Amino acid sequence: MTNGLHGVIPYIATPLRADGRVDRPVLTRLCDHLIGAGVQGLCPLGSTGEFAYLTRDQKAEVIETVVGATAGRVPVIAGVASTATADAVSQARDWAALGADGILAVMEAYFPVPETGVVDYFTAVAEATPLPVTMYTNPNFQRSDLSLSAIDTLSHHPRIAYLKDASTNTGRLLSILNRTEGRIGIFAASSHITVAVMMIGGLGWMAGPSCIVPGQSVELYRLCRAGDWDAAMVLQRKLWAVNEAFARFNLAAAIKAGLALQGFDCGAPVPPQAPLSAAQLDQLRAILDGLGAL
Repeated sequence: MTNGLHGVIPYIATPLRADGRVDRPVLTRLCDHLIGAGVQGLCPLGSTGEFAYLTRDQKAEVIETVVGATAGRVPVIAGVASTATADAVSQARDWAALGADGILAVMEAYFPVPETGVVDYFTAVAEATPLPVTMYTNPNFQRSDLSLSAIDTLSHHPRIAYLKDASTNTGRLLSILNRTEGRIGIFAASSHITVAVMMIGGLGWMAGPSCIVPGQSVELYRLCRAGDWDAAMVLQRKLWAVNEAFARFNLAAAIKAGLALQGFDCGAPVPPQAPLSAAQLDQLRAILDGLGAL
């Protein structure tokens, strides 16, 4: 199902109950809602899914629930992230066994890692399962990020098929596209102007805001695919307010608050993350109301 992965692939929020267990009924309803809105895939355990704050058991619950709820309707790209290569490999194998269709590979780092170590990490994840791998690069949060030369090297691996870039540098994306010569597909993040990324050859976007504006995001993707760039930019300008809020507020807190306004009580973000303040919630409510998302 991941051959030709494309389109709007939301980073799904992780609904948690007060006892810390994953709220499976809410997560199942959310998956149904997003698929019904027309998204082309789902990504549990992305940044907005709070992968950095969850236990291994919680992560397994998330993957199992999303795979079951999706029931093959769209591909499930499961997040794998660790500071240790062996643990990342173990996660990839577990998520594959639970039925994931692809892997989103993130490298966490406490100490800086040389480029050879970065390449080795992603290579090990790619070789852990038969699933296609999307590499994740985020220079703002990762101590040891993927350089252009590392991306070029990894693009030759037969199972490394995509890259999700969360920088704010669209020029970097064009450099990657030129350098890898079609060997990997490029997905944008909420930090990019997605219409611009689509214009230079991107395949779509993997991003948290699509959780709370899925229908509008799918329409934006349709306009881009149709080459109706004028109409796409009109919609992009409206939707950019969501991206701006996402950048101002805590990522998970903003999406969980937005989903709560839409009837999906996902609980609070995992401490020490803070929920939105009353004033921030009012701002988010006004944005979503203006977009017809409430």
